[in-house]
Amino acid sequence: MSLVRNFDTNTKDDRKFLNAFSAVSLIIAAYLTIIIILENINSLPSLARIVTFTVLLLLFALPLGIAVRAHREDSDRYAQTLLEERGSKPNPVIYSEICKAEDSIDYHELPSEEGQAKAASADERLSDEANMNLLQALCSVNFWLLFIAMFCGLGSGLAMINNISQIGESLDYTAAERNSLVSLFSIWNFLGRFGAGFVSDIFLHRGGCARPLFVAITLAIMSVGHIVVAAGFSKNLYLGSVLVGVAYGSQWSLMPTITSEIFGVGHVGTIFNTIAIASPVGSYTFSVRIIGFIYDKVGSGEDNTCFGSRCFMLSFMIMASVAFFGVFVALLLFFRTRRFYKAVVFRRLRHF
Repeated sequence: MSLVRNFDTNTKDDRKFLNAFSAVSLIIAAYLTIIIILENINSLPSLARIVTFTVLLLLFALPLGIAVRAHREDSDRYAQTLLEERGSKPNPVIYSEICKAEDSIDYHELPSEEGQAKAASADERLSDEANMNLLQALCSVNFWLLFIAMFCGLGSGLAMINNISQIGESLDYTAAERNSLVSLFSIWNFLGRFGAGFVSDIFLHRGGCARPLFVAITLAIMSVGHIVVAAGFSKNLYLGSVLVGVAYGSQWSLMPTITSEIFGVGHVGTIFNTIAIASPVGSYTFSVRIIGFIYDKVGSGEDNTCFGSRCFMLSFMIMASVAFFGVFVALLLFFRTRRFYKAVVFRRLRHF
């Protein structure tokens, strides 16, 4: 923490650098996916491993290059400002870039004093309408609807993460395939976290669509993923891990944002972490009380091992049913907050 410093900024160039970071993340995810799949198809020779590892290191170094470039541009802009203050002739290249940036800025007429007072009053009203503390949130129906939805989604998703290697072993996957599944699941998890926020933002800003609807969609996808795992057909875990991984990551992206929008940002950290308890509680319930219990019942031998789809079929059908129940809970939250999103959240977004 001692190495972190805050810098105030009012430039529009930050967005392009943030987009560059996002693009690099997606490139690394795609590259790792390709390498993992190639490793499963045919083991790579030593030279190919060295080359792929070198390329991966270069990709990991790209964010540092983006940060250096951002710092250099910020320094050039600061130097240009000093030159203008001293009356010196500016660098023509830098001056041209600054002029282009200024031309791209839209200037609007400032509102009157009465208009500013109304805007400030509206800001205060919007802040008061959705700024609950933990106790107030616990007494609301929306809190428990979101908690139950996360219990159904995050709990069952984490239960699959905890048992994916053992599931693969029971279905006769090789050790390399099981390791690959764990790695691929992390990538699908990342894509879900990255994409859900982006997609839900588009629908929220353009159509005023309440974000809980996307929780219902991800729970429906997760339910299908659990059914695929329960089916036990050849290579089913690859498809099942994609569906469950993307849905699981999406819910971790949507839940904190929905928490801040419904309950306000004043106590968002406390409320968010309280709702996040649904993840370990759900994981314990599904992993120990359902998956572990059923596995012990159908297992055989001294070490109580189990092979075949029967080991986890019933467990994942139960989790699919729970996730499907979560769809209705999330839809109820969506209908309960739809008017609130239009009256408060969407109006706040348009105002700012």
